[in-house]
Amino acid sequence: MAGKEKKGNAFTNNPIVKAIGTQKIVVVLVIVLLALFFGIKSPAFRQYSTVVSIFGYSYYISLMAIGVTFCLITGGVDLSIGTGMICYSLFGGYLVTKMGLPVGVGILATIVLGMLIGLLNAVLVAVMDLPPFIATLGTMMICRGLGSILTGGMSVAWPPTATPQGWFRNIFKINVNGTIIPIGFILILVIVFVMSIFLNKSRPGRYIIAIGSNKEATRLSGVNVIKYQGLAYVLSGLFAGLAGVAFAATFQSIAPGTGAGLELDAIAGAIIGGTSMTGGVGTITGTLLGVFVMSLLKTGLPFIGLQANWQQIITGIILIVAIFIDVIKNKKTA
Repeated sequence: MAGKEKKGNAFTNNPIVKAIGTQKIVVVLVIVLLALFFGIKSPAFRQYSTVVSIFGYSYYISLMAIGVTFCLITGGVDLSIGTGMICYSLFGGYLVTKMGLPVGVGILATIVLGMLIGLLNAVLVAVMDLPPFIATLGTMMICRGLGSILTGGMSVAWPPTATPQGWFRNIFKINVNGTIIPIGFILILVIVFVMSIFLNKSRPGRYIIAIGSNKEATRLSGVNVIKYQGLAYVLSGLFAGLAGVAFAATFQSIAPGTGAGLELDAIAGAIIGGTSMTGGVGTITGTLLGVFVMSLLKTGLPFIGLQANWQQIITGIILIVAIFIDVIKNKKTA
């Protein structure tokens, strides 16, 4: 009897390619090609300040993307993370600048509020069984209004670096003799490493993947689906809160009503990195690579004369293409 014919080709069947993942390799190549393209088209892009800008944008988007990856893997989505991030940061900043509380308390409040909204999403989606799109769209609007109410519609400026309370800004970048060192990337890599282990090696992580693969079969096997599906949204809220801290550390002031659309950058990064919209498939490392594609585009497009409106159009096109590729891939494996 003839052996079963292997699917794929010499490239996809290569042990190294299998270990890393075809999609990750493709995304790395895209990052290299984009960097070369922008560097060739604009000499100004080849400056150290550009690297600092890319990292500065990637911090808060990476944190949101890591969180929303868990929701996507369950087959859901969290649309509240963009406006939520701004809301949580406004709340923490208000406590520090208006009420005179220590920065540490403001950071903690930012993260806790994110987890509370994540818990609300968990109740709506996992317990009440509402469609994730509709449920998180509702909490997105709540966060947008709540941020304005908390601050009276005024912008909030967390303490600057030069003040004693501005120490938190050095978590992501430090100034050494006038040169900005983006040390936050090391922190992001540590978080990616830890959450990758959590997703792939821990029992909760494996249950989250199983829910996305086949929710009913997971329930019938004795897993508390409500608990672990809800956990995905609490994690998303936690990382949106952390993103709020990163956003506050990156920018001088935060305005209410902003943040809408940033969730799409995070979701697009996760999908580009190989997370499936249908659930059951996704990696944290892939998400980080996908975010770097978005960061390169966000930073590089102005260097070739394309401003904000064109950036939004290109982001939308990339998101559509990424989802289309995901749909085609799922049809082939079905």
